Amino acid sequence: MKIYELKSFAKINLALHVTGKLIRLHKIESIIKFIQLHDLITIKRIDSNKHKISFSGIFSRNIKKDNTVDKLFKILDDKKLLNNKKFEIKIQKNIPQEAGLGGGSMNAATILNFLIKKKFVKINQKKILQITNLIGSDVILGIVQKSTILSSSGGIKKFLKSSNFYILLVRPNFGCSTKKIYSGVKKFSKPVLSNPNKNMLNLRFLLKQENALEKVAFSKYPKLKKLKSFMENLNQPLFVRMTGSGSVIVAYYQNNQDCELAKVKFKRKFKNYWCNASKTI
Repeated sequence: MKIYELKSFAKINLALHVTGKLIRLHKIESIIKFIQLHDLITIKRIDSNKHKISFSGIFSRNIKKDNTVDKLFKILDDKKLLNNKKFEIKIQKNIPQEAGLGGGSMNAATILNFLIKKKFVKINQKKILQITNLIGSDVILGIVQKSTILSSSGGIKKFLKSSNFYILLVRPNFGCSTKKIYSGVKKFSKPVLSNPNKNMLNLRFLLKQENALEKVAFSKYPKLKKLKSFMENLNQPLFVRMTGSGSVIVAYYQNNQDCELAKVKFKRKFKNYWCNASKTI
């Protein structure tokens, strides 16, 4: 059987506002980009009565049995959308967990997108949304990995071309629980991304934005606030912001040289923290 190799790119939130609360989830709006950092997925059809899913790499520890990829294949099997076809999936985890980078969600999105493109699964857009929502609310964002503006109404607008940044991602030696961070949100902001347009991806607009979850994350994890302050003085970044519910902090640069030099300086100070220089795509 042919072996396919897929890149599952991490995503970052350049801005994130919490605008309200639903029964189970919060209403958010966000500006999202995908970055060069990726997990590597190999997938092939196998002659078996069950799927074989395995994880390797530095961030493969403690991945639950009920992970996003297992959930995806269980849903597809339950709905009989694979016609009893079985697959072997191996995922090399380069994206840290509990980081705000959407690693697990993007794994599921990347695999589902592959199955649709190769016509192993035949479903319409409505069905795609239903399946992704059963796995996780952000999985739908990875079906088309382009710059995205998510409005609080749930609308998603993709942009083919926008400004790119060189970025330095750093993660302390702990992760942040998404549930724990969102549970600390007490104040909501007014929507500002209700009418998405390309100008919202420009630096001038981004500089005025924030990640509203920083206040909660910094109060629960003071080390994150200190980390952001330190990064704001690393080679004059354009801006520094936490992604998602953390714990990764991202510094944005206009050129690769400044970004790489900032990485060297950071690693001198924080030898035991994960650090990665990447670029938006």
